[in-house]
Amino acid sequence: MKKNILKGFTMLTLLVAVSLATAVVSANAQSNPIKANIPFEFVVGDKTLPAGMYTVKSATTAGNALAIQRSDGKNSAVRQTGPTEQKNNSRARMVFHRYGHNYFLAEVWSGESTGRELTKSKQERAIERELASIPSKRELAQSTYETVVVIAVLR
Repeated sequence: MKKNILKGFTMLTLLVAVSLATAVVSANAQSNPIKANIPFEFVVGDKTLPAGMYTVKSATTAGNALAIQRSDGKNSAVRQTGPTEQKNNSRARMVFHRYGHNYFLAEVWSGESTGRELTKSKQERAIERELASIPSKRELAQSTYETVVVIAVLR
């Protein structure tokens, strides 16, 4: 009987410790929103957002989604993300994939070695498939695809 009580108490203590650690990590991720002036129209998910000053912050306590909101509050989007790592650049920044005149938000970095990679939209995947399917467009794809980085500041 005492063994079962001790085992239950140990599991409860472990559960509380893990919950506290998760809460601290989530609170830390949410406390570092970034701001960036995006000079072009861009796509997040199924929404096209106009150029302007944007704030990006975690939309969930787990940090697996980002909220992107224009400073005037008129335009915003939320998108699922996953973690991504890069060791050679520690600046806060937003990374876009450009296909011709279309820009897609791809990554958000808060100035640490771990950033957030956004799930590709249907529109971006369709453009990639189209460019990959036509052999004569491979050269075109190389000339129209570009990674664009916009430096951001921690707010």
